[in-house]
Amino acid sequence: MAWAAQRYLDQATVKPHWLSDSAFWYRRTAASDNTTEFLFVDAESSSTGNLPVRRPAFDHTALATKLGEQTGQDINPASLPFSWIELAADAASVRFRFDGRVFQFRSDDRALEVWDGDFGTKLEPINWDAVSDNAGDPAGVNIVNKTEVAVKVFWIDGSGKAVQYATVQPGREMRIETYAGHVWRVEGEGGEQAVYRALEGEGFIVVEGWGLRKEGSGEILAERKVPVKEEKEVQEIRELADGGIFVRDGDVWIRDADGEHRITTNDEPGLQYDPNRLMACSDGKFAVVWQYSPAEGYSLNLIESTPADQLQPKLSTTTYLKPGDKVRIDRPRMFDIEAKREVPTDDSLFANPYNLEDMGWSKDGEEYLFGFNERGHKHLRVIGMHRQGAVRSIVEESSETFLDYSQKRYYLVSPDTTELLWASERDGWNHLYLYDMKAGEVKSQVTKGEWVVRKVERVDWDARQVWLTVYGVVPDQDPYYAHLARVNLDGSDFTLLTSGDGTHSWTMFSTNRYFIDTWSRIDQLPVTALRDAWSGAELALLEADATAELLAEGWAPPERFTALGRDDQTPIHGIIVAPANLDPSKKYPIVEDIYAGPQDFFTPKAFTPNLSQREGAEHGFVIVKLDGMGTNWRSRAFHDVCYKNLKDGGIPDRIAWINAAAATRPWMDTSRVGIYGGSAGGQNAAAAVIFHGDFYKAAVADSGCHDNRMDKIWWNEQWMGWPVDEAYAANSNAVHAAALTGALMLIVGELDDNVDPASTLQVVKALNDADKDYEMLFMPGMGHGAGGSDYGRRRRWAFLRRWLGESV
Repeated sequence: MAWAAQRYLDQATVKPHWLSDSAFWYRRTAASDNTTEFLFVDAESSSTGNLPVRRPAFDHTALATKLGEQTGQDINPASLPFSWIELAADAASVRFRFDGRVFQFRSDDRALEVWDGDFGTKLEPINWDAVSDNAGDPAGVNIVNKTEVAVKVFWIDGSGKAVQYATVQPGREMRIETYAGHVWRVEGEGGEQAVYRALEGEGFIVVEGWGLRKEGSGEILAERKVPVKEEKEVQEIRELADGGIFVRDGDVWIRDADGEHRITTNDEPGLQYDPNRLMACSDGKFAVVWQYSPAEGYSLNLIESTPADQLQPKLSTTTYLKPGDKVRIDRPRMFDIEAKREVPTDDSLFANPYNLEDMGWSKDGEEYLFGFNERGHKHLRVIGMHRQGAVRSIVEESSETFLDYSQKRYYLVSPDTTELLWASERDGWNHLYLYDMKAGEVKSQVTKGEWVVRKVERVDWDARQVWLTVYGVVPDQDPYYAHLARVNLDGSDFTLLTSGDGTHSWTMFSTNRYFIDTWSRIDQLPVTALRDAWSGAELALLEADATAELLAEGWAPPERFTALGRDDQTPIHGIIVAPANLDPSKKYPIVEDIYAGPQDFFTPKAFTPNLSQREGAEHGFVIVKLDGMGTNWRSRAFHDVCYKNLKDGGIPDRIAWINAAAATRPWMDTSRVGIYGGSAGGQNAAAAVIFHGDFYKAAVADSGCHDNRMDKIWWNEQWMGWPVDEAYAANSNAVHAAALTGALMLIVGELDDNVDPASTLQVVKALNDADKDYEMLFMPGMGHGAGGSDYGRRRRWAFLRRWLGESV
């Protein structure tokens, strides 16, 4: 039925082709009979009332008749023989290509003529012209920089505009929270570029000199390589920039009319100045240069046993920082260019950083701004360093557990640099605060309530308004459903712009006056409407809910289910995917698909035609997917459950939820419960049969980070803290392997450079030492997520069937 579901999804999907600031056309394909129609949408018609907002782009029957007469062919008006049109902005005429010629059809007199002018058949936006849509579920893209230079990361918005998001330093990696369908561009210093589209799940883009390697979800759309400039040329470009101050041979120099002057003498081993972190103020009289000591991490050695190009194995080595390793330590230093000296500054407010973030100079050039993220992630600050040396804290954020810098850190400085929009969970929910930059004080709490801000979509400083993606704002809806809202920067006039019991995505018009709103649920096809971006009023229904028609074709929707968690108070939300041929008189084994990484939530919310959980249901299992405590985007208290407690994985909530579901579904057999997951989900799955073997009888753990001391630094120190303490061992599957009571299958790829394969092998050693039975699937030539391959999945289902049995 996935094919049928896809047909209906295609019918409901509106892909606008813009004609003006208020009009577009799209092509609709009917799911029932595959007929097509070109539709014209003019938002301005909503104010005049003279014509429908949504209407045929032209008279399809008249065009088909005229085209048949001129070509002598039978033309079906419900299936015109072209897919692309050039439509006039007022829909007065349309051009198309057919039978090797371009035609123009005029709507007023129904005249059809051969067109000899320009006509460019455009394709769907791909490759270099790819733009982001906002139609997908949350996803992640991890940029891993294995080159010797920094790479810049840009988000490509829905209009094609490139918005610089971050810079990933050499040897570092960064996880970006995004959505399926969003497009990202990676640029090297030499002008190299690559474009990547995120898909559902986790994607890893490894930049390695110069070229991209993809793992996990997502797709590389295009790469553009250019000759790399010689290092001498690059160095000269840096030296000529920023008001005569530059870095040469590890020291800071200043050039003026009298020549070149060496300002620093860097005698301390391991310290150097970064030529990529040199920022002069607006009048060019002062500049900041970052001094740093480089990171020192573990070398991850991977052996490829069966390389394609040679018989003998290959060794690859990469720097891989793990919890407790020495990170790069940055220290901004202030320089007076006219006086040719360093201005002394105190670093006590930004000592022991995990990282610093450049925020630029104030508009008046008096103060340099940067963000400070303390090692251990319990303190965040926005710091101002005055050109005369005074250092102050403008924003101070602290937590007794952790600050979710990797997912929730957000700030935006106003164009005049007098105000700062800042995200914080200080009241227990992720909300926005407006700061007075001069006073270092909160001017207003912009949003408040028992719901969270997920993303800032747009800020209009002139109108003093902000548009937001919010979760949990509508009572009695799934708290993970996305809605669009607008609010004034003083916190007044909060307006919800979307409606409908589902999760929403949207496409804004270039003028931001209107937007296309699409909402759906896992059990309901999308509904698409045109809305007013000020009031949220529906101006036109573009595509209606066709779920009833899909159900009539035999589609069985996944079931949404909510039950209370371990505390008998907190609602836990998930889905149940039953076998298509379910016999309610029988009892079926239950298998949970788990990924409890604290960075997000992972149960799908939007309509998905080819739901991955259906594969397990086809094997005769009842598949469940849910988000327990410790995952993200609920309250702060909900999230804090994960702190120094990753072995928990929300499993007590999951057990309560499964038992509650089975209480009213006698065909769910709670005496036969299995579980599977990959990466952090692999850790969760193994932990289920080690720490909760009384409930979970079998587990398949793929590419698991079974001991958080063995995995990447950013992810694990974010939730487990720093310094590395006894909590790491307390959460280790390897340390506690002797407690295994259920059946366990471990899967690992030998080339996994996301989670060290040794993490799985250490569990193997511990199980051997404890004389425990288990299965292990070693995957030569494969990397992270090897268990998701065709062979890995076949082995997974065979293992679970062997231990859990079939329906009885």
